Amino acid sequence: MAFRAFISVDLPELDALRALGEELRRTGAALKIVDLGQVHLTLKFLGDTEEALVPRIVEAMRATVAGNRPFAVRLVGTGAFPNLRRMNVVWVGMEGAEPLVEIARRLEAGMEPLGYPREGRDFSAHVTVARVKGPRGLDDLRRVLGAHARDPFGEVLVDRVRLKKSVLTPQGPVYSTVEEVPL
Repeated sequence: MAFRAFISVDLPELDALRALGEELRRTGAALKIVDLGQVHLTLKFLGDTEEALVPRIVEAMRATVAGNRPFAVRLVGTGAFPNLRRMNVVWVGMEGAEPLVEIARRLEAGMEPLGYPREGRDFSAHVTVARVKGPRGLDDLRRVLGAHARDPFGEVLVDRVRLKKSVLTPQGPVYSTVEEVPL
């Protein structure tokens, strides 16, 4: 049986992110705000994944994080992909994320032999906080993002990576942990 999967670092609920989400909501922009109980940093999106592959995926995850000790990253600044003129995703950035960049690079290499192609773009350490669903309110949204472009939102300890299952529902995705690998 296949399931939709990704590998991530889960983040705790942070008051500063909650406040940002409320401020984004007040812009009136056409946004889908991410459920803060499910905030994470995606290291590698896998897509449809056969359950029989899980042991090999976990083995590759272990090899990927081998030698890494837990470390802290700082959530800092806001922005949008692909850019502020044409926004699809609203994000909070990360500082001190170099170990995550290396883990993501190694995951790309480790997942390729299992049939998961490499991403066509470089990994960018960020947390998605909202998805833009239409043109309404984008000027107000740009103002909010500009006002928080360098603001700190908290520090997070990265001490494990998780293989996650994603079930898409009309209310939004529901994530559950399949396996976790400590650093």
